[in-house]
Amino acid sequence: MMLEKKRILSCENLWIGYDNKPIVKDFNLEIYEGDYITVIGENGVGKSTLIKTILGLLTPISGRVIKDMKGKGGIGYLPQQTRVQRDFPASVYEVVISGFLNRANKRPFYSLAEKKEAMKNMDLLRILDLKNKCYRELSGGQQQRVLLARALCASNHFLVLDEPVSGLDPEAAKDLYSNLKEINEKRNMAILMISHDIQNALVQADKVLHMKKDSWYLELGGKKDETFI
Repeated sequence: MMLEKKRILSCENLWIGYDNKPIVKDFNLEIYEGDYITVIGENGVGKSTLIKTILGLLTPISGRVIKDMKGKGGIGYLPQQTRVQRDFPASVYEVVISGFLNRANKRPFYSLAEKKEAMKNMDLLRILDLKNKCYRELSGGQQQRVLLARALCASNHFLVLDEPVSGLDPEAAKDLYSNLKEINEKRNMAILMISHDIQNALVQADKVLHMKKDSWYLELGGKKDETFI
C-alpha cells in the first residue's frame, strides 16, 4: 500500500509581479514531499519572480503561498552566484554550517547535532575532504556542491534552485544532477529548480512547469496536467 504524500507548499490563485503590475496571473501549484519540479521558459516570463514569491522575498499582488513545513526547517535555497560570492574568503565547513543560521533562533553557537548534520551533508556531496579548504579556491562544480550542502542544512524537506548548473562544464553539471537525484530519492526531498538546460531537465524531473508570457502549464511525467490550466 502506497503512503499518501504530504503537501509541503501551495500556491493559490497567485498574481505576482512588481509595482502592482502582474507578470504571472492565476497561478496554482501544489508541492509534495519527494516532488522534483523543473521550471522552464524564456527570460522575462516570471520564473525568478515566482521563486522570490515562494521564498517570501516578494509579496504577491493577490493570492497566497501556504507553507506546511513546521519542524522541518525552512526552504533550502541555492541562488545563482555572483562573482563576489564566488570569491568568498571562508572555509568550506564555515560556508556549509552557515545554512543553520536561520534555524538557530539567535543562538550564538551551533549545536552538536547541527555540526554532525553539516558533516553528514558534506559527506553526501563528497566534499568532506575539502572541509578546511578556502571556498574561493574551489572549482565551480565544487562550489556548487558546497552551496548545495549549505542548502541541505537550511532545510531537510524542500530545496529551491535557480540555474544550478549555469557556468559549469558538462562533467560538473552531470555530477550535480546526480547529487540532486540522490537527495530527491534517498531523502524524499522536494526540489523546485529553474533551468535553461531543457534536455536534462526533462530527464531529471518528474514534473515540468512550463512558463510562458501570460500563461503556464504543468506536465506530469510528460503528460499535461489539465487540472492546473
